[in-house]
Amino acid sequence: MTTPDLSARLSLIVIVERTLAAPRNVYSVVQSALDAGAPAVQLRNKGDSAAQQIEAARTLRAMTRKSGALLFVNDRLDVALAAEADGVHLGPNDIPVAAARAMAPRNFLIGRSADEPAVARQAVRDGASYIGCGTVYATSTKTDAGGVIGLDGLQRVAESVSAPVVGIGGITVERVREVLGAGAAGVAVVGAVMAAKDPGEAVRRIFTARDS
Repeated sequence: MTTPDLSARLSLIVIVERTLAAPRNVYSVVQSALDAGAPAVQLRNKGDSAAQQIEAARTLRAMTRKSGALLFVNDRLDVALAAEADGVHLGPNDIPVAAARAMAPRNFLIGRSADEPAVARQAVRDGASYIGCGTVYATSTKTDAGGVIGLDGLQRVAESVSAPVVGIGGITVERVREVLGAGAAGVAVVGAVMAAKDPGEAVRRIFTARDS
């Protein structure tokens, strides 16, 4: 997968968090996002067991295959591989990127969270396909997200690597353009879609903001 193609497919990652979708069925929320054209989803579902995550990931795998979207699993390489996901997204306390790359099949995508240029560069050298950068704005959906780096911090990371950088953390429809303006290839959102009254409309509004 070429970098330009990957950048386009990372223009929007909808992070799946069932607690934010409640009381609605989380899969109906995801399906609405996929029907609106979301190119990628990432399973997070904090607090679920590995068995629960595999079950959820396999359901999402079937949905994303039908829609032509990418599926990532947060943190858990084992779950991602078991569900035949397209990739995994790793944080600083997860399996190292180099180890994941050695275990993963060819063309498997690996994302790595990084809010410092040096960390991002090392992750790419170790085999990361893209960088998830944040927290760009303050957020309440991830209590362990770390400090807010702002648009300046995002730009520094984006300028430090050739791999696509995806901005995450507190991103709303109104903030999409300025995040992309800071050099991000795309945005990752949680509450903006999972908690939206109309998830499909939220995705369409993000696309409109991106393309305006």
